[in-house]
Amino acid sequence: MIRLALVDDHQLVRDGLKALLSAVSDFEVVGEASDGRQAVELARKTDVDVIILDIAMSGLNGLEAAKRITANDSDARIIILSMHDNEEYIVRAVQNGVRGYLVKSAVPDELENAIRVVVNGGVYFSPEIGDQMRRQLLRGDPMTHALDVLSSRQREILQAIAEGRKTREIADELSISPKTVETHRSHLMQKLNIHDVPGLVRYAIKQGLVSVD
Repeated sequence: MIRLALVDDHQLVRDGLKALLSAVSDFEVVGEASDGRQAVELARKTDVDVIILDIAMSGLNGLEAAKRITANDSDARIIILSMHDNEEYIVRAVQNGVRGYLVKSAVPDELENAIRVVVNGGVYFSPEIGDQMRRQLLRGDPMTHALDVLSSRQREILQAIAEGRKTREIADELSISPKTVETHRSHLMQKLNIHDVPGLVRYAIKQGLVSVD
């Protein structure tokens, strides 16, 4: 059996995927999560062959979750399943160790095929991704991203700020003091040469850290 985990913040999407994949004779859904932090814990505690991961989730998005999962286990096999097909997301996904990237318009047979390719050690990218981008990804050409200058914690706080969370909310969620949050925010502004919170929000959206959808 191929053991699968589903990560999406919409219960309806998870239920639909579970019904679809459970109908395949050698697929078994062994875990579910609704956000990035739960996904990291799920990957750590559950024996799973492939994690199917959404990007746009609050708290810790799918791209950051993928980075943490693959940092803990370099053999982790992750497929991103997202409505987003822009280059920013795809580049970051590959940098963060994912083995596959599908858009949510993919037909069921394509998802099944992607899972089998990834389980057998391959990589899979949706045809919707441009040919040049696909060749670059499959060659493993070095790619950089503007967010690489930030630490994991700084990216996490930037996402929370862009999602409209207050200092106290961020502090409570990350188990740090409000003063530490303020210090991180100040360092973000200095490092990115941005002078106000709206500027940080615009930057986070532009770099694909949060979605405006």
